Amino acid sequence: MAESDQVTLLDLWASPFAMRVKIALAEKGIEFESREDDLSNKSPLLLEMNPVNKQIPVLIHNGKPVCESLIIVQYIDEVWTHKSPLLPRDPCQRAHARFWADYVDKKICSLGRMVWSAQEGAEKELIECFKLLEGELGDKPYFGGESLGFVDVALVPFLTWFSILEHCGNFSMVEECPTLVAWAHRCMEKESVSKSLPDLDKIFGYFMELKKKHEAKKNA
Repeated sequence: MAESDQVTLLDLWASPFAMRVKIALAEKGIEFESREDDLSNKSPLLLEMNPVNKQIPVLIHNGKPVCESLIIVQYIDEVWTHKSPLLPRDPCQRAHARFWADYVDKKICSLGRMVWSAQEGAEKELIECFKLLEGELGDKPYFGGESLGFVDVALVPFLTWFSILEHCGNFSMVEECPTLVAWAHRCMEKESVSKSLPDLDKIFGYFMELKKKHEAKKNA
C-alpha cells in the first residue's frame, strides 16, 4: 500500500456485507478508516458516494468510491496484489468463484431473510442450499482451496446469522450441515475473520430486536 493511499469504509457494524470488505482488507493488510453510517439518517457522504443505491458498504480509495460488497472485494484483490490473492488466476476458476459468490447473495441471503421473517418453506430450502455449498466445499479446508478465497469471504460473514436462523427456523446447523459448521470454525481461527466479525451474542441480540420491531409493525 502506497503511503499516499487513503482508504475509508462507509460501514455499519452489523452488516455482513460490510464485514466482507473488512475481511478482504485485513487479508491484504490494508489499513483503513471505518465510518459508521446511520441508515435511518444517511450521511451526506454516503449519499454523495453512493447516490444510486444509497447503501453501505462503500469503499473510498483516494477519494473515489467503489460500491457493492462483492465488487469491492474484487476491487481490493485487483488493486492490492502483493499478498493473499482472493480470486484464482485461471479465468475458468475465477468465473466459478464468482458464480458461487453470486449464489450466496441470490440464495443464502434471500432465504435467510425469509427464515428470519418466518416464511413457510424457507427453512427447508435454506438447508438444501447449505448442503449444496457443502458439496462444493468437499474436503477442501476452504472454498478457495488451501487458503481463504473469494467465496469464503462472501459467505463467512453470514455465520453470524447461524444462531439467529437456528432460533427462527428451529433447526440445528451442526446436525444438518456439519461440514459447513466445521468450515466456519476454521475460518474463525483466522485473525482476518475473527477481528472483522462482531461478537455473536451482540449480533444475535441486535437482529432479534429488529425481528421484534418487524413483527410489531406487521401486526399493528
